[in-house]
Amino acid sequence: MAKRDYYEVLGVAKTASDDEIKKAYRKLAMKFHPDRNPDNPEAEEKFKEASEAYEVLSDGEKRSMYDRMGHQAFEGGMGGAGGGFGGFSAEDIFSQFGDIFGGAFGGGGRGGQQRARRGSDLRYVMELTLEEAVKGVKKTITFTAPAPCDACDGKGSKSPNDVETCKTCHGAGQVRMQQGFFSVQQTCSTCRGQGKIIKNPCNKCHGSGVSDRQQTLEVTIPAGVDNGDRVRLSGKGEAIRDGQSGDLYVEVVVREHEIFQRDGADLYMDVPISIADAALGKEIQIPTLDGRVSLKIPEGTQTGKLFRLRGKGVKPVRTSMQGDLLCRIVVETPVHLTARQRELLQELQETMDGEDSKSSPKKKSFFDRLFD
Repeated sequence: MAKRDYYEVLGVAKTASDDEIKKAYRKLAMKFHPDRNPDNPEAEEKFKEASEAYEVLSDGEKRSMYDRMGHQAFEGGMGGAGGGFGGFSAEDIFSQFGDIFGGAFGGGGRGGQQRARRGSDLRYVMELTLEEAVKGVKKTITFTAPAPCDACDGKGSKSPNDVETCKTCHGAGQVRMQQGFFSVQQTCSTCRGQGKIIKNPCNKCHGSGVSDRQQTLEVTIPAGVDNGDRVRLSGKGEAIRDGQSGDLYVEVVVREHEIFQRDGADLYMDVPISIADAALGKEIQIPTLDGRVSLKIPEGTQTGKLFRLRGKGVKPVRTSMQGDLLCRIVVETPVHLTARQRELLQELQETMDGEDSKSSPKKKSFFDRLFD
């Protein structure tokens, strides 16, 4: 099945900013996360699709390549692009020109050298509360990934004597083919780039040297992480025989908070107050991530007024500067009035509707302009 356009997967425009891409991915990741959709293959597939799209579009270099070439940029082959290299990989093309110019100028390029084999990097999405993201936390994760086979200790064979050097590539893992003017270097088809042949494979891993195994790790999440931040666990990714293991990236997704909204280093919150408190002023207690603090509401405070509490925000993981907490006042209209409350409000209404009243200057100014 053809892959969908990455921008379409995340539901963003091609001109979307990094922040828009991050927010779109966060929304999808939380919606389709396997922990929230157990035994739902469709949700798991959509989660993987969104993660793959974010992996490319969140990286400036990969995004640029994708914008130019689409999915073909990451399929390993250059065939069909009109380059005339007959479907060789990018590494093969580099080897061809490395051989040509290396011979002309005495440089060796990379011809004849076998690249170090390395397992793939893996990703684990970890959902955190806002408090955990701001203060940092230690979490234990459990996942299944290719690990060195415990039966053969990752060797792939029953005994060391069962491994011999590949006779086709003589241990290089690559073979050189002459194609006209070009000297082409390709992966050895006999040993598949391993450089070795196993005569008597391990019964458990069948010669691969690895087997899927459930692993449990403790991960330290530093204080101040935000959506999309990643913690790298070196060597905890995919294991391969006779090569270096990849890395495991633990990616953070922060759950919505019922009170606070985060924007970089700052936190925002709505503070509901009564009409009486707004009109007369009052000192109230409000929550922060470090406990309750006092906030003084001046007389005549209007809905939408912002109060800034410095240093009550977040200290991002990449800076030492503490953000602020911004409190937006919401004046609440009273409901479910008692008879006495209704009577008092009617008296107040009569006094405020008088022509000489200065209690509602914005209201008076609005109607004056309307009548004019």
